[in-house]
Amino acid sequence: MSAPDVSTLMKIGQLKKPYGIKGWLWVFSETDDRAAIFDMQPWWMKTATGMQPLTVKAWRKQGSGIVAQFEQVPDRNIAETMNGVTVWVEQDALPETDEDEYYWSDLVGMQVINEQNEYLGNITEMLETGAHDVMRVTANSDSLDDEERLIPWHKQTVLQVDMTGKTVNVAWPSDY
Repeated sequence: MSAPDVSTLMKIGQLKKPYGIKGWLWVFSETDDRAAIFDMQPWWMKTATGMQPLTVKAWRKQGSGIVAQFEQVPDRNIAETMNGVTVWVEQDALPETDEDEYYWSDLVGMQVINEQNEYLGNITEMLETGAHDVMRVTANSDSLDDEERLIPWHKQTVLQVDMTGKTVNVAWPSDY
């Protein structure tokens, strides 16, 4: 299996601390349905020597989290070195999104413009708060002011997403 073109990859999770003595690891999934991460294959891990394959041998829900065993991690000693390793898939391994659904990684970097046509900054991070997701909009030299804004990702706030133009139009006056 040849290494993928890094520009086509999307981060879907991260390996956490070891679980047990047989090389299992906790897996943090960035997918809405946590277990859906296992439907997206093959996995790649980012290492000091570039992208390497990461092959899931087995996985299961464990309490409120998920643990998995990998071909590349034969024992706990290796597992100890894997904490923090990021997990990636090629974008064509991802399920198609519905018309009004977006991958967070596609939204980061987009320009945010309000109804008054004021440029508020770019989305630098998407945050999960429980009630609804929130965009962290960071100002830059071209934006209206130097304010960082946390804007809820909600149908009453997000008016339009233009994937081609890389803009998100929001109902969010600059003095909020």
